[in-house]
Amino acid sequence: MSYPKSPFANLGHHLKYVREQSRQSLSEVSGAVEIDEEHLQRIESGVERPAEDVLLLLISHFGVQDREAEQLWESAEYEGDMPEEIKLGSHSPHPGSKPIVMLLAMDIRTMYSDGLEVTVNPAGVSLNFTQATGQDKPAPVARVGMSHQQARQVIHDLEQALLRSKYLSSTKLLPPNL
Repeated sequence: MSYPKSPFANLGHHLKYVREQSRQSLSEVSGAVEIDEEHLQRIESGVERPAEDVLLLLISHFGVQDREAEQLWESAEYEGDMPEEIKLGSHSPHPGSKPIVMLLAMDIRTMYSDGLEVTVNPAGVSLNFTQATGQDKPAPVARVGMSHQQARQVIHDLEQALLRSKYLSSTKLLPPNL
C-alpha cells in the first residue's frame, strides 16, 4: 500500500539532513530559532511548511549558503519573489563575500525564567535564560547578548529599579520617562 507523499517532504528531508550534519538535536535548533520542537518536527517530516521568516532563520542558523539556500527556498514553494538575502548568496557582486542576514523579531510577550547562565568573553556578555521543565535539562527561554558597557548599564538600571520598588510606593518606573 502506498501512502501519499507529504506536501513538503523534499524541504523537510533537506532541513533534517542539514540539522543532522550540524550534529544538533531538534531541541537545540528549535531553541535557537525560537519555535516549538513539535513544530520543527512537523516541518522536518514535510507535513508543514515553515513561515518565510522561520525558514530564513533556519538557513541563517545552519549557515546554509548559495545554491543550497536557494534550493531550500524553492522547495518551500512560497508565493512571490525570493528574498535578496538568499539571492545575494550565489549572485554576490563581490566574489567571496557573504551576505549578512539579520532578522529582527519583535515579541512583546513577557517571558519568565527561573534560571540564568551568564557567559562573558572579550566580545561581550551573553545571558541565557532558562525555565525548568521537570526533565534533566532546562528549556531555553531567551538569549540576550550585549557589550560589556551595556551589561554595566543593565546592572545599574536593575539596581535603581529594585531600590525604587523597595523604597517608593510608585509602580513601574521602567523605562524612564524622557
